[in-house]
Amino acid sequence: MEFRIERGALAGAVGWAAKSLPARSPVPVLGGLMLDAREGRLRISGFDYEASADIEVAAKTPAPGRVLVPGRRLLDICRVLPDAMVRCALEGVRFTMDGGGTRFGLSTLPVQEYPALPELPARRGVVDAAELAAAVGQVVMAAGRDDTLPVLTGIQVRLDGESMTLAASDRYRYAVRTVSWQPAETGSEAVEVVVPGRRLTEISRSLAKSGPLRVGLNGSGGGLISFEAAGMRTTLRLLEGRLPRYDKLFALDGPAVAVAQREPLADAVRRVAVVAEPNSPIRLDFSARGTVLLQAGYEDDVASQRLPATLEGADDMAVAFNPAYLLEALASFNAPRVRFELLGPGQRAMLTGLPDTDHTTSEEHRHLLMSVRQLG
Repeated sequence: MEFRIERGALAGAVGWAAKSLPARSPVPVLGGLMLDAREGRLRISGFDYEASADIEVAAKTPAPGRVLVPGRRLLDICRVLPDAMVRCALEGVRFTMDGGGTRFGLSTLPVQEYPALPELPARRGVVDAAELAAAVGQVVMAAGRDDTLPVLTGIQVRLDGESMTLAASDRYRYAVRTVSWQPAETGSEAVEVVVPGRRLTEISRSLAKSGPLRVGLNGSGGGLISFEAAGMRTTLRLLEGRLPRYDKLFALDGPAVAVAQREPLADAVRRVAVVAEPNSPIRLDFSARGTVLLQAGYEDDVASQRLPATLEGADDMAVAFNPAYLLEALASFNAPRVRFELLGPGQRAMLTGLPDTDHTTSEEHRHLLMSVRQLG
């Protein structure tokens, strides 16, 4: 087995396939990357039973063949190779890499013990890769981090007509974002699945510049979702379960509505929260007189800042939030202003983005936060 390829192309392909590698695995072969060279193409694949990734790039292949090598070590070597044509070959049981006067030898893993990649599920439609990556980034911050509740670490994907809706919740906040979607078949039934949040984030970022992204889906819990674009294919195993329904949660009855400039508000939250103890809230006092007062801290260690803001539906409204949650919610929007729908302390609060000119929501993105009952 022998192939030749430019270092940049090899490093890029190995780096993308390595995203499927587990952080650690008791099964050594699952930490490997399969290199398959034939007919002027090099295919690099990774698979750990939960996620798979494979990519094809052009290469000179004088001697076709396959080899399984430790993925992390291969990635490290690709990063330090000189920027030149690289000759790779299987010499006995050693995989060698020569380029720019530098030579590496790499141990190999048993090819026969490596599991076959899963078949790609049936194609369900197409979504713009950049739009998907942006939407995933907006909702994933609301996903849970506790692996004892796997479904809450996921992102729920709902395909319905010409819309794809992404949602995530850790029970204290709930983010939802809708993007346009081109279904493969018109009139198909709506489907809803939960995808691992961290891995979907990595995949969507790596494919963000790929243009149209083909999405496949097979089954619900225990099934697969796939993404294909520009010679790259990846699958993720779905999570069991469903997130709580958000339609009733998002319906607030008679809220007060406050509007503030998003970036100045986020800066003020960062500034004032410096004195807050861990898990202590930051208080926002909105006034119909056109300001919001941010306060944090206790006794002598306190901070405050006043900013312009509008309030409708009440003369004043005081609410408090976990500052980290509030900052992540504000950062998830791109609009210059943010709109709060407020019910009061300890109640739900809905955040949406607004343009500069009117009160029409500018993004199909909503972020629900639970306010803190104790204002401090």
